[in-house]
Amino acid sequence: MTLRDRHHYHRWLAALSVAAILLAAYSVTVAAPASTIAECFSENNEKRIAGCSALIETPQLDDGTRSLAYAMRALALSLEGGLTQALPDYDMAIKLDPASAMALNNRAWVLYKLDRLGDALADVERALELSPASPHAHDTRAHIRQARGELRPALRDYEQAMRFGGEHLVKLYQCGLEANGVYTGPIDGLYTRDVRRALEVCVASKTCDPLPADEECRAATS
Repeated sequence: MTLRDRHHYHRWLAALSVAAILLAAYSVTVAAPASTIAECFSENNEKRIAGCSALIETPQLDDGTRSLAYAMRALALSLEGGLTQALPDYDMAIKLDPASAMALNNRAWVLYKLDRLGDALADVERALELSPASPHAHDTRAHIRQARGELRPALRDYEQAMRFGGEHLVKLYQCGLEANGVYTGPIDGLYTRDVRRALEVCVASKTCDPLPADEECRAATS
């Protein structure tokens, strides 16, 4: 899994600590072992899959928590490259919690990767209705629109992603644009005219992605 894909799935990380606390509270009433919860929220994908599978099977688990467990298992499968295998889990996560912007956006990214652009766009549009300030959802929609040849809307979404994502996301795009050979400026997190011009060139190409695929950008954007 490339840095590009991990960027899309890392939106979960901000919610993990809160979700883990909530799940720990639920474990008192549903008798889910602490080790099961810890594994479901582990950074190890094999442990995630095993832990979330066990959590899903826990009796009397409420729908919101079960939805999160399905989404976390889908995340692990996605990170392992099992995109088609992840879809049924995202489907269940969204069925149990239709207001999960994270699950909708992550499913949109999987559908985008599978070239199901119409379905992906429907998911990310709903995610943005629920979470209009999400930089990751704007980035997802930008990728989808770029793939569909909708250049101006794609550019607007990349700009919105930078607006809400701040310096870190600008740096990430700068590094990706540099890797594509369309930007030679500094990796400084500033959205300048040079970055805008490079982004315009990139958006006009279906083979250019402003998100970097290489690990070398990890250090540059940390």
